[in-house]
Amino acid sequence: MTNFKLRPVGRVESTLVDLEQAPRQGDEGAPTAWLVFDKGVADAMRDLHEGDDLLVLTWLDRADRGIQVVHPRGDQTRAQQGVFSTRSPHRPNPIGLHRVRVLEVEGLRVRVSDLEAIHGTPIVDVKPVLGDTR
Repeated sequence: MTNFKLRPVGRVESTLVDLEQAPRQGDEGAPTAWLVFDKGVADAMRDLHEGDDLLVLTWLDRADRGIQVVHPRGDQTRAQQGVFSTRSPHRPNPIGLHRVRVLEVEGLRVRVSDLEAIHGTPIVDVKPVLGDTR
């Protein structure tokens, strides 16, 4: 297989600092947070605006990459499933996918809602949420 490199384009600033305290999904009580971008990607973020819905891809750097099977949502009463059929952060390539709404843009900082990623999580990419494409 081919190897490739990812480089972070920024980091998350959040009051969430403990994996165990973070909500499992952003719409389950995540606080507002900041996406703080590197100067080198300033042009890439120039068209982000308040009210935009975005998909933020993160590198879940504290995840266990050796886990392939989990009890969904950590519930031991549920049957184990392969991580590719769950949203578990623990997986071979721990890429996080977060749907957020832009609340404010301030220079290289973008304040968003519904981001359950913890403080310091590297941001890999940002993409717009597309409307109905049927």
